[in-house]
Amino acid sequence: MDDPPMILERYIANNLVKGWLLVLLVLGSVFGLIGFVQELDHTRFDYNALAVGRYTLFSLPQQLVSLAPVIALLGSIVALASLDRFNELTIISCTGFSRARLLLAIALPTLIFMALLWLSMEYVTPPMQQSAEAERHALRYRNQVRIPDGGVWSKSGNRYIHLDKMHQGGIPGDIDLFEFDESGQLTRALRAETARVSKDRTWLFQNVREKRLVEGQLVTRSYPELTIGNLWSPDELPTLTLDSDSMRLSVLHNYSQYRADNGQPNEKYLNTFWQKLLMPLTVGAMVLLATPISANLGARRDRSFGVDIAMGALVGILFYLGTQIVFALGQLLGLNIPLVALAPTLVILLCAAVLLRRMRW
Repeated sequence: MDDPPMILERYIANNLVKGWLLVLLVLGSVFGLIGFVQELDHTRFDYNALAVGRYTLFSLPQQLVSLAPVIALLGSIVALASLDRFNELTIISCTGFSRARLLLAIALPTLIFMALLWLSMEYVTPPMQQSAEAERHALRYRNQVRIPDGGVWSKSGNRYIHLDKMHQGGIPGDIDLFEFDESGQLTRALRAETARVSKDRTWLFQNVREKRLVEGQLVTRSYPELTIGNLWSPDELPTLTLDSDSMRLSVLHNYSQYRADNGQPNEKYLNTFWQKLLMPLTVGAMVLLATPISANLGARRDRSFGVDIAMGALVGILFYLGTQIVFALGQLLGLNIPLVALAPTLVILLCAAVLLRRMRW
């Protein structure tokens, strides 16, 4: 038979999870409805409401992942403030249930939340977002394989490559490659219909027409196949036309390293990688911060349940604005990217530690 402290731990943990799910449902409904209406307005009758709903449903998890710290904060406040509102936390504290056990009861579901968030960013939300974007592109452009906005360009040293099409199965098409010497003179240009992409970034160009500068003259040759190395990997191809937030963590890291090795700007991708990697830690910090805000025993006489929710919403807004300012200043001043990404979490943890020491329990 379980001892009373363990029963109380499970009770607090269950209420915490219920609070997160409630906020997740509310925010999911609000942002889902907004996204559905916006996408429906942009269709111009190219596809029906069912397709719009399917796109919204598949792209919504990516939005909710980015809102995970806010969900953790508001959900924790809803759960703990509800317990305190009916004096349940007061009764629990009178049984000898220590502050350490309260934090332990909160820590266990929080760690599971953090682990699920990491797994979602790596295995769940990126494929769903890519699938949604691929279906929308097929419907909006009548199943054309051409990449919008003029295709995708990439630079590797003195070599430039342009990708104009993406066939089913992630097969690139209409590929142009240009190579220049140190003086900036064009020394080689080739065009391929399609290419087979290997995991080691080697591309096997097919139906290739090449022009190469030989003794001051361009010589044209044709090849059925031609191997070119150090290009995009198969995991990166589906995300090239999407925002960097749609990339898996491992792809973000590898792609930022690839760009750095080839002398291309990689700060955008590296920033996104560290922000996403540290987001679960921010979730844990938000839960800690919510604990003294909502479970401050005896304060219920001085403020209402709605005040706690308002405080949580205000903290969430300030956190979002603050992180955007910190990230922008970090890029502008060229500060250490991991440290900049970690700074907002450290501030939240410091505030949570101060409030926890002053917490009535």
